[in-house]
Amino acid sequence: MHKTTLEQWSLLERVVELGSFARAAEETHRSQSSVSYNLALLQERLGVALLVQAGRKAVLTPEGELLLNQVKPLLNAFTLLETRATTLRNGMRTRLDVVVDSIFPRRHLFAILRQFQQRYPQTEVHLTEILENAGEALTQSEADVMVLTRRHDVTGRGEWLMNIDFVAVAHREHPLFELDTPLTDEMLRPWPLIQIAGQNYAAPPGGEAWTFSTIDAAIDAVMYQVGYGWLPEERIQQQLETGVLKTVPLNHGTRRATPLHLIVKRTLAPLDEQVETLLHLFSQPSQR
Repeated sequence: MHKTTLEQWSLLERVVELGSFARAAEETHRSQSSVSYNLALLQERLGVALLVQAGRKAVLTPEGELLLNQVKPLLNAFTLLETRATTLRNGMRTRLDVVVDSIFPRRHLFAILRQFQQRYPQTEVHLTEILENAGEALTQSEADVMVLTRRHDVTGRGEWLMNIDFVAVAHREHPLFELDTPLTDEMLRPWPLIQIAGQNYAAPPGGEAWTFSTIDAAIDAVMYQVGYGWLPEERIQQQLETGVLKTVPLNHGTRRATPLHLIVKRTLAPLDEQVETLLHLFSQPSQR
């Protein structure tokens, strides 16, 4: 048997945070004598002084600080365990599966996930990023919420969420910028069109299109002057602002939009609280 209990360590943590036995007793709905007895017993069984009185405030000894720091992860884990048990008892989900097309803006995605985690720390999110149009082996049949380019899916129906802007760009030192503008297909033909797998941007007649399986690889290819390409504007915003990448002045336009749709698994009816919250977070204008 262990000499000490999580309850005793939890009381020690509350006394240190609140600065006194009286306040810890009030918060934990105990008598002050009960708090004092448990902490005296804790120190007696360890054979180490954990607390000293500094004026009217109880503070940790160096040994107490060391030991409490070691036990805090156990206290946090036990709190999470009890919270998850409550979640299971109340019928709330403990896991949410999400599939997101990788063209969805990363800063918005992680802002959404951060807010969701703060509201539902007991719910695990399993996120899968895909390039939907690339024909990857999709796992959305198991997903609860999906952000995909197509509106309708075998697992559910979706609504328009946002447009992702793609811009035609090249490195500022690329030979294309030495040519007269606007640039025609004939002028573009000597250089490869860099595209992300699944894109339908055709190379000029007689020209080449080099395909990359990830957005990051396509960006790097353009950065290293392999060719010019259509890239998600949000993902290259910094390079555009610093002038490392420049918009290619094409005679048929420099901007194209790809729609994304928010899809919910068809079998989720009625929607539970966590799914509704996640849908609301995705739909907020501030997250687009």
